[in-house]
Amino acid sequence: MKRQLLALAVIVGSAASVPLIYQSAPERFENMASWALRPAEPDPVPVVMAAQSPEPGVRQLTGRRVEVAMDERGHFTGAFRVNGTRIDAMIDTGATLVAINRSTAARVGMNLTAKDFKYKVDTANGPALAAAGVIDSLQIGRIRVDGVQAVVLEDKSLKQTLVGMSFLNRLSTFRVERGRLLLEQ
Repeated sequence: MKRQLLALAVIVGSAASVPLIYQSAPERFENMASWALRPAEPDPVPVVMAAQSPEPGVRQLTGRRVEVAMDERGHFTGAFRVNGTRIDAMIDTGATLVAINRSTAARVGMNLTAKDFKYKVDTANGPALAAAGVIDSLQIGRIRVDGVQAVVLEDKSLKQTLVGMSFLNRLSTFRVERGRLLLEQ
């Protein structure tokens, strides 16, 4: 018990003397404590793919970060999971919503009737009728967003799934660097 009290007294006395040492010679104090005051080295950010990358051009980085390579046409495409079903999609920052065709909607469990196609929209292929919907979950790599607003078009109006801003705006960041699109949640 005496040993513990003596150790406690030394610690308290040392702690109380720190301000006195600093006031008398601040530069000497900083030199003595430089090992503790040195800024920490930032951890390098690994850019190595996970061992199993199911999609060429898509790299799963650490955490909730994914890097998508630009294809030969200058587009960013990758394998997404829409309500758990794998769907190849193109990331389109010019699309307000995620856009899928009716066949894809049926594959991912979105049940629509002819009455649902009541909205007139302008697409790259011309005007079309569309249905509004919500995708329960949209995922690429470890990035997952739930409750994503979507528009469903007839198959003749849309051939490929487009991942638009209703998904991208829910991420913490997305940016293009050296021909790659970095998505981060």
